[in-house]
Amino acid sequence: MSPRAEASLSIAVDHPAFVGHFPSAPVVPGVVLLDEAMAAIAALTGISLNRIAWAKFLRPVSPGEPLLVQFVVGAGGVVDFEIVTGASRVASGRLLSVSA
Repeated sequence: MSPRAEASLSIAVDHPAFVGHFPSAPVVPGVVLLDEAMAAIAALTGISLNRIAWAKFLRPVSPGEPLLVQFVVGAGGVVDFEIVTGASRVASGRLLSVSA
């Protein structure tokens, strides 16, 4: 298993998902968190991620909140990840590559 790596995630405060995702109290949709995490991991590793084995969302994320995705690449392109802000975990899960 490779060592833990990390990447910053940046979700713009004017992201179109916020329009319909609770206008009076916007939160980042889970699908946006996963999409951004998968893109950041793919950019760093070159692994083409295309499946979500599982994901757990632990708390809401507000627009503009600083996020970090921390991950480990295992055998066959399996990626275990956590998304954190400060000392707080907001999501975790397992992603799979095309070949996994």
